Amino acid sequence: MRYEILHRPSFSLLRVELEDGEAVQAETGAMVYMSPNIKIETKMKGGLLGALKRSALGGESFFINTFRTERRNGEIGLAPSYPGDIEAFELSGTLYAQSGAFLASSEDVRIDTKWGGAKTFFGREGLFLLKLTGEGYVFLSSFGAIQRKELRDEKFIVDTGHIVAFSEGLDFKVRKVGGLKSTFLSGEGLVAEFRGTGTLYIQTRSVDGFVGWLVPFLPKKE
Repeated sequence: MRYEILHRPSFSLLRVELEDGEAVQAETGAMVYMSPNIKIETKMKGGLLGALKRSALGGESFFINTFRTERRNGEIGLAPSYPGDIEAFELSGTLYAQSGAFLASSEDVRIDTKWGGAKTFFGREGLFLLKLTGEGYVFLSSFGAIQRKELRDEKFIVDTGHIVAFSEGLDFKVRKVGGLKSTFLSGEGLVAEFRGTGTLYIQTRSVDGFVGWLVPFLPKKE
């Protein structure tokens, strides 16, 4: 599998070249274009229980599309439904991602959900994380550009709406940004305090922030 990410960081498109018989799995609705010799198979990845967990708990679609080439090489273009960047990961182990961030991966990568613990109860992004394991490529999408932050046995604070993914070796807890007044009046709300050694991926824009900015301009019912 060969790939390139085009038009980044605002309107990124993932272009994947597949050899004969090779496949890529992707979120439903992500396909932009593909060669005519690529066949699509739609299935519940991980069976009914796995699909239910991923959809109801992980914020992803119930079905996963697998695109496979036949008889010769082919190419496919994939993109998320919102403007932003795409990050490629060469996975060998485990990566944790925020719900809604998964775009595509190699066929053998397993997509599961992980209970984030009671510490995530007040986090805007929900109680469950995506747990991606195995060997191969993983492609995650963001709202805005992606900034990478390396941590070396240290702490780092990120707004919960700006988290894309993080590697093994990092743990976090959700807490108030300050006192009660700061939490409700500063516009910052709740944050995730990460600690440990690993890599953190942060998106430069927040869906919550964008929706909050957009709401005053929407037509109001009479």
